[in-house]
Amino acid sequence: MADKTPEQEVFLKDGVKTYNLVEVVRGRTTMIEKGPDNTIFSFPIVAILELLLGLGTFAFLLLFSLIKNAPLEELANPLITTDPAKAPWYFMGLQEMLEHAHPLVSGIILPGVMVLFVMAIPYLDNSRIGSGRWFTSDRGKRITLWTTLYTVIIMPAFIVLDNLFPPRELLRGIVPDVVAQSIIPAIFMAVIVLLPVLVLMRWKPNAREVVLVLFTVLFVSAVIFTISGFLFRGPGFKLYWPWDMPNGYNPLNNL
Repeated sequence: MADKTPEQEVFLKDGVKTYNLVEVVRGRTTMIEKGPDNTIFSFPIVAILELLLGLGTFAFLLLFSLIKNAPLEELANPLITTDPAKAPWYFMGLQEMLEHAHPLVSGIILPGVMVLFVMAIPYLDNSRIGSGRWFTSDRGKRITLWTTLYTVIIMPAFIVLDNLFPPRELLRGIVPDVVAQSIIPAIFMAVIVLLPVLVLMRWKPNAREVVLVLFTVLFVSAVIFTISGFLFRGPGFKLYWPWDMPNGYNPLNNL
């Protein structure tokens, strides 16, 4: 009887163990020279974590709905507009953006650019160096930290200054409306987003570090705009301190 090959010794003809073909790749993989008893779990661990996260989110929402009633009001009256009329919290950042530029810019173009950027991240950064590690490296952590600090300072300042000195109002009748309401606000926002990238260029960053900067600005800005619209916008959608809202309005009642 001829000697069995290594493959025949590992993968027996009438064995009881099943196998999954996950992917065909070029080159050597982590499964080279490993038998059935030394295989890895074929079901992605991240899927289990996502399932646990989903169950935890569902449990939190269920308990929260039992503790606090939804802020439902009486039937809408078409003759009376609610003041302030606020979107749900997950659209609050978008509603805040609408205060700073023409709806075409802040409601369609900028969100579209953000979505396209997130979709393009795997194509912009396809390096395997540092993959699977939070922020890639110690330098990546510092870049993310400083970008977060920059955004936390500059975005509230932009909201306040644009509220006090809105170019679309100050330049009304002086320049065309498309310039005052669309072009100038878009330039301001582009400069705010790209400024940390230009500063980072001094240290010759790679593609992942540039993506880290842009994604951090995007994420932190979304949080700040949401908090601003939710807590600091009162009647007339004007800026107030949460504890100093006129007409007895309390933003926490919208929870």
